[in-house]
Amino acid sequence: MSEHERSTKARQYQMRKRADQVDSTRQRIVEATSRLHATVGPARTTIAGIAEQAGVTRLTVYKHFPDEVDLYNACSAHWRSNQQLPDPAAWSEVRDPYARLRIGLSDTYRFYRDGADMLLRLYRDKDVLPEGLRRSLQDRDGHFRDVLLEPFHRENQALRALVGHAVSFWTWHSLCKLNGLSEDAAVEAMAAMIAAVNNGQ
Repeated sequence: MSEHERSTKARQYQMRKRADQVDSTRQRIVEATSRLHATVGPARTTIAGIAEQAGVTRLTVYKHFPDEVDLYNACSAHWRSNQQLPDPAAWSEVRDPYARLRIGLSDTYRFYRDGADMLLRLYRDKDVLPEGLRRSLQDRDGHFRDVLLEPFHRENQALRALVGHAVSFWTWHSLCKLNGLSEDAAVEAMAAMIAAVNNGQ
C-alpha cells in the first residue's frame, strides 16, 4: 500500500470515527430530552437539564439542535419508535360500528397505558409544544374519532362529540388511572354511552 493510500484510509477512518461520535452525542441528547419530557414534562425541561442528563455542555446541545423545534421533533420520533402505536387502518377493516368501536378504543387505551408517563405530560404541557406537534396531537385524536365514526353512516353532533370524548387521553386517564376502571370496563362504558346516544336519535 502506498503512502497516499495509507493517508487516505487514515483520513476516512477519522471521518467515520468523528461521524460516529457526532451521532452518539446527538442520540444522548435526544434520549435525555425524552427522559425529561416523560418525568418533568416539556414545560419544565431546560437546555441546562438536557445537557446535564446527556453529559454534555449547553453549547453542545445548541450545536446539535440550534432550533428547539428540531429537538422536539427528534425527541418525538425517538419516543414513537419505541411504542406500539394504535393502528386505525386495522380498525377500518371491521365493518360493524360497535365492534370497530371496541377494537379501536381497546387499542387506543392500551397505547395510553403503555405511554402514560410521556402522554400525561405532553397533553398537560400542550401549550408549550411547537405548533406542529400540538397540531399532530389534535390531528391524531381527530383521526381516531373519524375512523370510529365512519361505520355509523350518519351526521350527528352528539355522536361525534361522544366518540371524540371516548378517544381522548383525558377520558382514559380519568376512567382508568383516577377512578380505577379496567380498560375493558372503560371501553364498555364508552360503548354503552355511544349506543344510547346513537339509538336515541
